[in-house]
Amino acid sequence: MEQLLNLTIWIVLGVHLLMSLVAAWRILRGENAPARLAGLDLASTLMIAVLVLISIIRQNSIFVDVAIAAAALGYLSTVALAKYISDQKVF
Repeated sequence: MEQLLNLTIWIVLGVHLLMSLVAAWRILRGENAPARLAGLDLASTLMIAVLVLISIIRQNSIFVDVAIAAAALGYLSTVALAKYISDQKVF
């Protein structure tokens, strides 16, 4: 049973890394700024998921702490970039 769980975690980690490449492609080749912002937000979310999966694999909780900090920074950067795109000024 434990081998099945480990295999599943590794497969999910691989899928998340592949989807990170798709998000990077969207960031680089987005048609406009909102499309690139959506790609950046997706990449941030996938990075958080990868950090949590690494935490499960290595059985080390420090990666969860880093994922929480990355989630906070990702949220703030998304809000700031969305405000900049809409108003052409940050504050």
